[in-house]
Amino acid sequence: MKTNNIGLVLEGGGFRGIYSAGILDFFLEKNIHFPYVIGVSMGACNGANYISRQHGRNIRIPYKYINDNRYISFSNLIKTGDLFGMDFIFKDIPEKMDLFDNKTFNNSNQKFVVVTTDCKTGNARYFYKDEIKELSEVLTASSSLPFISKMVNIDGNFYLDGGISDSIPAKKAVKDRCEKLVIILTRPKGYKKDPLKLKLLGKYRYRKYPKVMECMKNRYIQYNDSLKYVDELEAQNKAFVIRPKDNLDMGRVERDKKKLKATYDLGYNDAVKLKDRLLEFLS
Repeated sequence: MKTNNIGLVLEGGGFRGIYSAGILDFFLEKNIHFPYVIGVSMGACNGANYISRQHGRNIRIPYKYINDNRYISFSNLIKTGDLFGMDFIFKDIPEKMDLFDNKTFNNSNQKFVVVTTDCKTGNARYFYKDEIKELSEVLTASSSLPFISKMVNIDGNFYLDGGISDSIPAKKAVKDRCEKLVIILTRPKGYKKDPLKLKLLGKYRYRKYPKVMECMKNRYIQYNDSLKYVDELEAQNKAFVIRPKDNLDMGRVERDKKKLKATYDLGYNDAVKLKDRLLEFLS
């Protein structure tokens, strides 16, 4: 299906992004492809597998490895500074264990944008597919949560999770000339983010990068403003928003396989229910 000038915006949210994975697999089954895809953190990882046309990969990997200490463990945090085994997730798995289809990804004519946060400026840094040298390091940066992940060095600059600076990059998609958007969120309608706690910890951890702490301090304002903008686009019929009806029964970090599968199924089934309305919007 042609979706000219319609962009796909993928929020992150850690394992809440499994909800989005179910929706994207439905899109693949129905041959729904967007010329522009922008993702944050888990949303960026989901988007990469969507563009590489690897149906099921977004749920298969966490479901298989969620209880593997190489994937996530406090021993990782102590040894490497990362709660998640970033090398295991972004190098070992895609290169040796569950191969990522680089050929299909690179040959796709879809524009793909990964959102990260520049630790020096505190601003969002958008990596476009055509300029990405190593996809694994950019996805690692976009997924590196503050406090439980190291900053990622890309060409001499340091980056963290894109959700710090632009959690729902709808404005960026519009700036990149998308006339309409399909936006997948991982929080229900009415959700509002609260101000950050752990301010003293943040000041110590990021004392050399004060803009990161400033960005995290104001993140709730940025996030809630983004939600307001999404609502405005939706009211103008410029956005089709898919989000869970209620809070998902899982945290940003989850070890329960049943919850993972239930969240994936919820996203898939929501997409099925919204199919007719979505196709009307896309047409």
